[in-house]
Amino acid sequence: MHENQKPGAAEWVDPDDAPELTDAFFDQADIYKAGKLIRRGRPKLESPKAQVTLRLDADVLTGLRATGPGWQSRANTALKQWLASQRRRAG
Repeated sequence: MHENQKPGAAEWVDPDDAPELTDAFFDQADIYKAGKLIRRGRPKLESPKAQVTLRLDADVLTGLRATGPGWQSRANTALKQWLASQRRRAG
């Protein structure tokens, strides 16, 4: 090992040994439009949900989780419906 080389530094690799660039490689590549990186994934929501800490009774939490995957979204929907009913009462 050379004295000025850091231990664990990657050794030089011959460019002729580089893997072939396949369609799968290009499917994962970053996409730029007019010099701006186009983000992958879900588009940004107009009103994204906020993460909160909420303390619930154990039986309420157990009951919600027992409904299976998506229980948090269903809890959100139930709270929205409750708020709408409260607005109707007040209005």
